[in-house]
Amino acid sequence: MSKVRVNMIVSGKVQGVGFRYTTQMKAKEIGINGWVKNLVDGTVEIEAEGDAQKVYKFVDIIKAGPSRFIKVDNVDIETYEELKNYQDFDVVY
Repeated sequence: MSKVRVNMIVSGKVQGVGFRYTTQMKAKEIGINGWVKNLVDGTVEIEAEGDAQKVYKFVDIIKAGPSRFIKVDNVDIETYEELKNYQDFDVVY
């Protein structure tokens, strides 16, 4: 199975609503690795890698808003073939 890494910048109601924690839980449920962190401009950055099918399922969940308290307005995505070999999915501060 092919592997992929994505970097996403997520905008909308994504800070102060449990977005990072929910993102981490969804990533672990799906079985992908990477990280999520708040940015100073009010957006959230996510980097995720793993089996392409799992990563793209995760991207779809993020686009939809992973919980009812979160409102995602836009997701900018960059895709890479080179992996960084993350060992877990972490919340980065």
